[in-house]
Amino acid sequence: MELRKHLSFKYIAVVVYFVCFAAYIIIGLQPAEAAKSYAVSGRLNIPEIGLVSDVTTVELEDGTLPTPDTIVGSFTRATNKTFLFGHQSTVFKDLDKIELEDTIIYNNKTYKVYKTETLPTNEIKMNKLLKSEKTDTIVIMTCAGEDLGNKNSTHRLIIWAS
Repeated sequence: MELRKHLSFKYIAVVVYFVCFAAYIIIGLQPAEAAKSYAVSGRLNIPEIGLVSDVTTVELEDGTLPTPDTIVGSFTRATNKTFLFGHQSTVFKDLDKIELEDTIIYNNKTYKVYKTETLPTNEIKMNKLLKSEKTDTIVIMTCAGEDLGNKNSTHRLIIWAS
């Protein structure tokens, strides 16, 4: 009888060991997305919402601008206009709290917000957002509205500052 208890304990211990080992293999060794490193080309600070972020310059890839995961992307195509963008779920989580006349500091230059708008994605005119300006202007854009998954939404929040 004592031998049977001893064998039962060993059997249970072996089963528990293999279950734990299998769980470690299945869960613990899954490939993780590596944190992408970005070349930092600037700094964005919006004191009113407590935002401080590195900025990376982004180039068009197949006609689109790839959005950095956790910092701000920057794209410049025209004179006196810088387009800044990022994910609402990370770097721009509080961007919807921006108000007119708020201060934005980008690369040690101070800008004042003069316009905010939320538009359906299909109404965004990128040529208008990226066109030249007479004065130094930044446009910040992030997702807004209903979450469609895959880091996309039905609308875009757009902030204009000069």
